[in-house]
Amino acid sequence: QVQLVESGGGLVQAGGSLRLSCAASGRTFSSYAMGWFRQAPGKEREFVAAINWTGRTTVYTDSVKGRFTISRDNAKNTVYLQMNSLKPEDTAVYYCAAGRTGWARVPLTEYNYWGQGTQVTVSS
Repeated sequence: QVQLVESGGGLVQAGGSLRLSCAASGRTFSSYAMGWFRQAPGKEREFVAAINWTGRTTVYTDSVKGRFTISRDNAKNTVYLQMNSLKPEDTAVYYCAAGRTGWARVPLTEYNYWGQGTQVTVSS
């Protein structure tokens, strides 16, 4: 069992930056792939970024490429999402997720554990 707790969300102006963190419990964190997803009001949850268990492979959705960076610190059981050049359309609840396979995958169904989410609001 893995428990995930996100933090770092908030209100920021367009063009600003935020860094999300996701702290994981359990001794097997380093074997899991980690992903970030987001859900805007009235929309389905969508993939944002993922990182494999070693941290060497990352995947991003096109709309955040060049602006967001996912990283992990296995010694701290934490995954991060650095978000720069934020846009109003990035406004959503952001969730982190852990996948047992260890591979950085896009589909939600590849992830076994989910956090409660953290709100990110970008004002224009």
